[in-house]
Amino acid sequence: MRRAAIALAIGCGITGAAAILAAAYFAREVVVPKTLRKEDLEIRRVLHGADEMLMVELPASARTTAPGRYSIWFANGTGHACIGEIVSCDDAAGTVTRRVERVDSGDLMTAKAGIWSGYVYATPEPLGLPYSDVQVPVENGMAPAWQFPPAQPSGDSSTWAIHIHGLGGSKAGALRGVPVADRLGYTSLVVSLRNDRDAPASADGRYHLGQTEWHDVEAAVSYAVGQGARQIVLFGWSLGASIALQLAASSGARHVISRLVLNAPVIDWGSTLVANARSSGLPSWVARLGLQMLGSAGARWVTGLDAPLDFLALDFLARADELSVPILVIHNEGDRSTPFAISREFVSRRPELATLLTFPSAEHTQEWNSDPDGWDAAVEGWLRSVPSSSVSL
Repeated sequence: MRRAAIALAIGCGITGAAAILAAAYFAREVVVPKTLRKEDLEIRRVLHGADEMLMVELPASARTTAPGRYSIWFANGTGHACIGEIVSCDDAAGTVTRRVERVDSGDLMTAKAGIWSGYVYATPEPLGLPYSDVQVPVENGMAPAWQFPPAQPSGDSSTWAIHIHGLGGSKAGALRGVPVADRLGYTSLVVSLRNDRDAPASADGRYHLGQTEWHDVEAAVSYAVGQGARQIVLFGWSLGASIALQLAASSGARHVISRLVLNAPVIDWGSTLVANARSSGLPSWVARLGLQMLGSAGARWVTGLDAPLDFLALDFLARADELSVPILVIHNEGDRSTPFAISREFVSRRPELATLLTFPSAEHTQEWNSDPDGWDAAVEGWLRSVPSSSVSL
């Protein structure tokens, strides 16, 4: 009995140590910026059709056979191609052939592997809209941004749209919302954030899940107001949506924020991270231990954060009553990164302010990609029909 007890105690100790290590690894994975992604999509071949249409043959999967417009990054991120409609499927070979709408950079003909992405626009040029490179003053220097004047200024020319990208992404990911804003006569500002490899890094070089990043977007709001903006519509993608919520609730400039368009929003970071961990096979209690590390000043040696994360402040299910602007929430039920149920619950708590719009995509932040025309029409219709909150300068 005594030997069994000793063996059990040793086993529990090893298990406990393993759990702590797993939680520490999870915590660091959440906040440490990633610089490399694996090119895990095989490019079987690139060919020309009878009409010289360029096509790419890929292994068939739920991603590569989804309707809509997507892109492939290749050549270690230096190559980019926009991928369009499905031309054919070969069930026996397990392949799908899709149209290549354009190649923005790199030699796709020689590419053997790439990364499937929702970033249809790697740069502003393919949009065909006038723009300029500008610099937004932020805490640690100047953050690059793209500014798009409206092609046809209207009565809404004093309304600006600020487009905010997601975690681990870049400002190119937010370009998908610019054409809608342009049709409405808005000026668009597509911004960069600390630790996204464009804007100045934070002192600790760590993601703060919007807890500090929102100050960079607040600086962009101030920049826009200085350029004549009287109303601001925030387009937020994933983390960008969380940042938009922080601005609408907490910013000293919230009086000029009139509406929010939130795509695949992270509304409650704590619940979202636990759900991600669970879907990856990590026990929920281990993930919650990781969250405790992220929220502890004493765990800086693990996380590298210069200040702990406040998951209560990052929970807009709990803070929903602090919001006072119309909100469009765009999400898909199959999103495995940001639980759709949280978006549905958020809208149910503020039905007088929030509207939920669903799209068929099963990938995170690819609602637009699954139906670009439908997304554009729905967002444009909502912005035209929903009166902005009262704003004053």
